Amino acid sequence: MSIVPARSVSHFFHEVVEDALRAQKVEATEGATRYLVALLADYAHPDLRADEALDRPLTLLMDEAVHIADPAERFERLRTLGDGVLYGCGFFGDHFEARGVDARYIRGLGTRAYGAAGSILRRGSEPQTVPDLFAELASNFDAFVGVLSDVADATVAMGIENSKGLVKAYERWLKTGSDRLASVLTSHGMMPTRGPRGVLQ
Repeated sequence: MSIVPARSVSHFFHEVVEDALRAQKVEATEGATRYLVALLADYAHPDLRADEALDRPLTLLMDEAVHIADPAERFERLRTLGDGVLYGCGFFGDHFEARGVDARYIRGLGTRAYGAAGSILRRGSEPQTVPDLFAELASNFDAFVGVLSDVADATVAMGIENSKGLVKAYERWLKTGSDRLASVLTSHGMMPTRGPRGVLQ
């Protein structure tokens, strides 16, 4: 598989996100789609990493964020927490699970962070005058995690140029069971199969 350079990082992620939304059968507004693309483009820069957004216990970050007096700073902290959890769960969900962290708990914090950020924007505004982007991110948080996980699988699949890339795709497939990765592995001559209770055959 050859990699074709995209015009920009945002353009690349726009195509991959749209494809993932279709593959996951997730309905998203144009605003939410653009937000996911911008989030991925931001995290593609080497100076922004998910572990920096989540470098301290999530409950502590949430508690600090909701108790900040300045609404603008509170909104920014909540949005950053929601973004970090969404990106982290989408790209590194298996990492959280390997550490024994309950995925529902983590996703619940991301949902709550986006919901609280949205309520700050709605406060004092006329009904229907503010697009409810953060309410959409909160209510569809699990679905959007699935979309970002599919994007992660797609980027791993596109990176298969040699045996190292193939091994990386296989290792991710072992953790996620992704149909997308299974298809790519099959196209490279591997037959990823699982027996009862996920045991490899």
